[in-house]
Amino acid sequence: MSTHPRIAVLYSRVRVEEKWLFAALEQRGVPYDRIHDGQAVLDLSDPAPWQRYDAVLSRNLSFGRGLAMLQVLNAWGIPTVNSAQVAATCGDKLATSAALERAGVPQPRTAVAFTPEAALQAIEEIGYPVVLKPVVGSWGRMLSKINDRDAAEAVLEHKVSLGSYQHAIFYIQEFIEKPGRDIRAFVIGDQTVCAIYRLSQHWITNTARGGAGEICPVTPELNDLCLQAARAVGGGVLAVDIIEDPRRGYLVNEINHTMEFHTTVPLTGVDLPGLIVEHTLRVARAGRPAAAFSPLPGRVPSLSTVR
Repeated sequence: MSTHPRIAVLYSRVRVEEKWLFAALEQRGVPYDRIHDGQAVLDLSDPAPWQRYDAVLSRNLSFGRGLAMLQVLNAWGIPTVNSAQVAATCGDKLATSAALERAGVPQPRTAVAFTPEAALQAIEEIGYPVVLKPVVGSWGRMLSKINDRDAAEAVLEHKVSLGSYQHAIFYIQEFIEKPGRDIRAFVIGDQTVCAIYRLSQHWITNTARGGAGEICPVTPELNDLCLQAARAVGGGVLAVDIIEDPRRGYLVNEINHTMEFHTTVPLTGVDLPGLIVEHTLRVARAGRPAAAFSPLPGRVPSLSTVR
């Protein structure tokens, strides 16, 4: 009988991060199942197939798909990393900004509008240049740096023509003249475990867009800010993106709840997969009685488990 909780890992594609997480689970002798989110079925009237798990680790690529699964799992009382509430907040830039503002965490000036006319007014009140972002998105995609009114009118017209719900919400931030880099810090539970600079000559510094990584020391100031930001969105396993403003210092830009870390682990030597697994085990132990820490009888959800 295993002394460990039983874990499920939701995934969309087996990337380097997922391979490392599976290896970390196996090295610890943790019983777990790999569940592909494209094959999973959650019958709301029959939670039994999922109640064999003491916690579920979400590695979904799709924000919408992952959030839907976490909402059902949490409604059934199954602990998840991260929770549906955290995913809903971090996966929506506007929700993140609102949570940070409520908690008094410093961030770039941000406005939201719902018509091109109101968005243009907000842009000119903030002052050029500004950055226009979709409220849902990752990897630095669909960002626009707007330098003047002509560009603003063109980009706003284009977004309206796209016709989607997401592009009908105009999320506008002031442009920060950062020093050719930003910071990505990794928070697990109540600790900032490591951080890297993401360096680029381009104003978008994501490593997915070609940014290079460099070790960033976790100072007490940086740690305090990251923990404040993590608490503001509900905590868990998070990546906090920070911009260094030449006048105001650190500003929290975004928070990610299913982050990649293939650049960070070799660079820093920090065992992020192992730390994530240990956090998931703590969540499982906190959420279920000790007697439940053994494989339970019952079928695996749908045809979705792949080992």
